[in-house]
Amino acid sequence: MVEEKEKKFLTVAPFQCAWRKDLKFREAGRGCVAFDAFAHNDVTVVFRENVGSQHYHYKRDNSPHYTVILGSHRNRRLKIEVDGRTEVDVEGIGLCCSSAFQSYWISIYDGLISVGTGRYPFQNLVFQWLDSTPNCRIRYVGLSSWDKHVGYRNVNVLSFPHNHLSLWKQVDSGEYEGQEDGKEELEHEKSYEKWGLENFLESWELSDVVFIVGVEERPFPAHKVILKASGTFPLNLSKEDVILLKDVSYPILRAFLQYIYTGKTQISESQLSLLWALSLQFEVMPLVKQCEETIERFKFNKKLFGYGKSVELLYPNSRPHYCTSFPSGLPVDAQRLKQLHSSGEYSDVCVYIDGHGLVAEPHKLILSLWSVPFTKMFTNGMIESRSSEIHLSEVPAEAFKIMLEFMYTGELSLEDTTDFGTLLLQLLLLSDQFGVTLLYQECFKTLLECLSEESVCPILEVVSSIPSCKLIEETCERRFAMHFDYCTTASLAFILLDGTIISSIIQHPELTVTSEERVLNAILMWCMRAKDVCGWEVVDELIANSSPDFLFKERLQSLNDLLPFVRFPLMPYHLLKNLGESNMCRHIEVLNYLVKEAIDFADTGLAKLGKEKNIRFEHRRSSYKELQYICDGDSNGVLYFAGTSYGEHQWVNPVLAKRITITASSPNSRYTDPKVLVSRVYQGTSFTGHRIEEDGNKCAWWMVDIGQDHQLLCNHYTLRQDGSRAYSRFWNLQGSLDGKSWANLRVHEDDSTICKPDQYASWPISGPNALLPFRFFRVVMTGPTADASNPWNLCICYLELYGYFR
Repeated sequence: MVEEKEKKFLTVAPFQCAWRKDLKFREAGRGCVAFDAFAHNDVTVVFRENVGSQHYHYKRDNSPHYTVILGSHRNRRLKIEVDGRTEVDVEGIGLCCSSAFQSYWISIYDGLISVGTGRYPFQNLVFQWLDSTPNCRIRYVGLSSWDKHVGYRNVNVLSFPHNHLSLWKQVDSGEYEGQEDGKEELEHEKSYEKWGLENFLESWELSDVVFIVGVEERPFPAHKVILKASGTFPLNLSKEDVILLKDVSYPILRAFLQYIYTGKTQISESQLSLLWALSLQFEVMPLVKQCEETIERFKFNKKLFGYGKSVELLYPNSRPHYCTSFPSGLPVDAQRLKQLHSSGEYSDVCVYIDGHGLVAEPHKLILSLWSVPFTKMFTNGMIESRSSEIHLSEVPAEAFKIMLEFMYTGELSLEDTTDFGTLLLQLLLLSDQFGVTLLYQECFKTLLECLSEESVCPILEVVSSIPSCKLIEETCERRFAMHFDYCTTASLAFILLDGTIISSIIQHPELTVTSEERVLNAILMWCMRAKDVCGWEVVDELIANSSPDFLFKERLQSLNDLLPFVRFPLMPYHLLKNLGESNMCRHIEVLNYLVKEAIDFADTGLAKLGKEKNIRFEHRRSSYKELQYICDGDSNGVLYFAGTSYGEHQWVNPVLAKRITITASSPNSRYTDPKVLVSRVYQGTSFTGHRIEEDGNKCAWWMVDIGQDHQLLCNHYTLRQDGSRAYSRFWNLQGSLDGKSWANLRVHEDDSTICKPDQYASWPISGPNALLPFRFFRVVMTGPTADASNPWNLCICYLELYGYFR
């Protein structure tokens, strides 16, 4: 629950930076982060190659990174920094708001940094900048702040859609704010962007009322549902209606209806009073008010309007930061429109759904405003063009009603019920089917915000075959991969997924799993369509009394295809031996080969691999929390992390908190104090003396046990010399799973790095043992120190380990 709450809402304190494990680009150098932020100023987003410090602004961290600051200099500027150097500093773009959450998105694609506002990524672009020497290795996203708290919510990291090249087109042409890109846009995108109520202005399509204007009695078609929602017009419920306006000229009526249908119009100053009178006659109050205000301004300053120039009247969008959806940008009363929908007044079509009968009586015009398929249905000579009935099949009635409500209000209204997820998914597919793009985007955004480990499988099962849902599919696969253990044991919903999806998840670069045995078990359960959660031992018993063909049926070939993705060489040796002697290996040739290969690897090490690089021999690092070394004495190491109860509260000495255990080769004393090694307070005298081992050799060591439930793939470590001159010259850093059998992680022979008291020194760990997890670590002397008076005292007052921790 704490983790879910954190994903929904996150507050970042001044001068800090939050790094969440799910905020990571799937592809290095390419990704988009979308989020809502609440800030008085300075919303800061950091993009790095590796996870940075939580106290980001306090560190002299010169490792490569981008920083995007929305609202720099007290909410006056937008800045982009590269490795700490300011490269972009522009005024008044993408500023923050202290009164409410605002939606933003920031994308990076091979050095092209794009910044936009609004709930929908890759839309409403406000700024772009192209790095001439791009950093194509950045992957991690940090949410930061400057001198005031910043609230973040609904943070999601997305991959790029297939049409991401449109971002490059805009930067080439210098068009940032939704300007058209001309011929290169896809036809369906271009037509939808231009589509709106203005397409029906002065159009006979779907019209059901006619104005007769002027002495020449010129006809002007219109639509009752729009007029009724905009003002007070003499309309009746008959199919045809005529409104006579002999004293009104055509230009005045056109300007009047243009304002209603588009939210803007132009008219000469001399005709302004006539337009005011017409709008007052039909009680279109927004236009009345604007005419009156404009007339007053003209009286006050006649130079305000040049001779012969038109006056522009523009209806203010009531939700400028939300979207330009109908009816928010038009002088249409949303409440009236909603009442027309609920009452069915002036309806010209009845919608029937198989199995549900009559479900709604909407207006063809409203349906056509949102949906190109409905437009073609009503205007292209189809049966529905001449009929007042629509019959739909295989359409969920409840979702269709919600879609209709969205068409009339421009808002998605879903109650949080037990069927919320199912209804949302149905609505997503329905909006895609009928081309209601804004509703599809809203459902997509809501789906990502509500995505959980319980919902990924049902969603994947539905969207996998729908091309337009590819981004949702990829997001769900990533979520499944990052919570693989839960998704394959909490329920058996994954058994119903398509083989292509299972294969993609097994190969996902961010697959997070506690052991390769879990991967093997999941593959076996999926292939035999298991009815209960089980391990490979159960499958082994079943196959002893049957055959692979009978047990796995049509998924036998999938089993042979999936097994090579299990990293058997990383399994414990005793497990490999058990597998090698199992019935499965005797019956499944591919499994037998892979297990034997892994056993051979365990016996001979990396030598047999030669120059060949095989991913099966690389540990799934995403299974661990990344605790990377930044500088000597930093707060990023494993022992410090244990002192914070693994990120849960303020730091307490982990030895006193019993999170870790430290032992020494000599008995505890005033100067051999285990808690000193992680106290982070300098001690002038801190050492452990030697002991005689069973083989008769002298040996001095400090040993750390990080806990029964934890392991570390160590890739860096730090030591700090105490106040003495007993500098170590010969020592090893070792790791162990049981505290008895030790593997060398780094060997130091006549190493003179430490050469003064109170000195920090750090070393990287490489080689095959850096890929293996250990629970126990020890610094062990293998030769005398530089001080002849204390040749076998291991004198260190600080120890820290780094790497991949679980």
